[in-house]
Amino acid sequence: MMQVVLLTLYILTLIVLGLFGIHKYYLLYLYRKYKKNPLPNPPIPDEWPLVTVQLPIYNEKYVLKRLLKATVQLDYPREKLHIQVLDDSTDSTSRLAEKLVALLRSKGYQIDHLRRPNREGFKAGALSYGLERTAAEYIAIFDADFVPDPDFLKQTIPHLMQPGIGMVQARWGHINRNYSLLTQLQAIFLDAHFLIEHLARHRSGRFFNFNGTAGVWRKQAIYDAGGWQHDTLTEDLDLSYRAQLAGWKFLFLPHVVAPAELPAEMNAYKGQQHRWAKGSVQTALKLYRKIWKSNFPLHIRMEAIIHLSNNFAYLIMSIPAFLLVPIVKIHIEMGVVPWKLVIIYFLVFLSATLSVVVYYSVTIKDSLGKLWPHVLYLPFLMALGIGLSINNGRAALEALLGHQSEFNRTPKYRLEGKRGTWKKKFYRPGKSYQHIFELLMAGYFTYGWAYFLSQNIYYSMPFFVLFMVGFYYISLSSLYGQRR
Repeated sequence: MMQVVLLTLYILTLIVLGLFGIHKYYLLYLYRKYKKNPLPNPPIPDEWPLVTVQLPIYNEKYVLKRLLKATVQLDYPREKLHIQVLDDSTDSTSRLAEKLVALLRSKGYQIDHLRRPNREGFKAGALSYGLERTAAEYIAIFDADFVPDPDFLKQTIPHLMQPGIGMVQARWGHINRNYSLLTQLQAIFLDAHFLIEHLARHRSGRFFNFNGTAGVWRKQAIYDAGGWQHDTLTEDLDLSYRAQLAGWKFLFLPHVVAPAELPAEMNAYKGQQHRWAKGSVQTALKLYRKIWKSNFPLHIRMEAIIHLSNNFAYLIMSIPAFLLVPIVKIHIEMGVVPWKLVIIYFLVFLSATLSVVVYYSVTIKDSLGKLWPHVLYLPFLMALGIGLSINNGRAALEALLGHQSEFNRTPKYRLEGKRGTWKKKFYRPGKSYQHIFELLMAGYFTYGWAYFLSQNIYYSMPFFVLFMVGFYYISLSSLYGQRR
């Protein structure tokens, strides 16, 4: 009886994961269909409008100077460019910001250093605080790790000035892509998110989201959506959906690239992923009823809900991860696996596993211009995704249970290319013992791999290797980061 229960649970979770894989194929179909349809170029305005650039910072002493330098070098009429340094810092960053802002003001820049009495609402609260203190109709936002190109505003503002457009999102670039294996893998993940997901959703008329930075908002769209709110950890995703439900259109400009620094330390990356995963589930729980009851076509509503629910896949993935060893043992006891199970497993492989390979192969080809040798990262990419299942699954579970947590920033260290180090820098992610459980999982799959290898059971070896590599990489990198 227990064998039947475990096998049924295993198959059901694989089918659900397969449905997420089919959704990846669907996004690829939309991407292929619409990627060659360029956006029309909007007219250049006779007079450039007033723009406020908001720079929310929290303990960013290593990258603040770089951020301010890039911001004041924006190619935009100086009298129409207003900069807000929204400073919630609790360390020496505030003194540095005050000094740099005073220097820039003396050179004629319109720049304000804004300090709140408390950090209520975290980043959302800071953005709202700045919004109340500007007369500009257009608001650009850059996180501290971004280095926008000088033509950023002149590339985006004309699009935003078109009637009905509430937000314009640029694509993220990666100034330290080649720093390490971890940054290489992150870059591929993010390229897929922007190039395939954003382009497919935008060009096909579906909902997509502002990514918290490297975008420009129309102030009225923010107000019409109900303003910045901090009841989720992804205030950007939350506001994006509320604004589109209010009738505003969004644009994605893949040719406008804003370079940024990727987290190079595993604990920092896991913290970022935990925040994004938890926040997206919180947003899904908050808005799915409004989306479902809206007047948008059914296919638009369905895709929006699936988009917001994507991180449930990590929670679901943890179930077959735990069950993989006993399921293979059950197959051994069964002798010959029934042909119906073979068909199910094959279909799940096509929909779940193969979809990931195809999805990221297309990403690599279209973002880097060639597959080889970058396609060699695919096994590590899959292993990292598997290794993140505990981290992101825990985030989804916390959101489902209503567990509240504060907005934990991702440390930035000014890593550019292969230069720089995080090992001797001051900022560190919060301590966690999650890596111990991840290491136990790695040992669990090592046991399974060794046992089934001794039994001459080879068909499951590739999956055991992926799970082993993923959990060893995640756990040992986390342990190394904490020890440093």
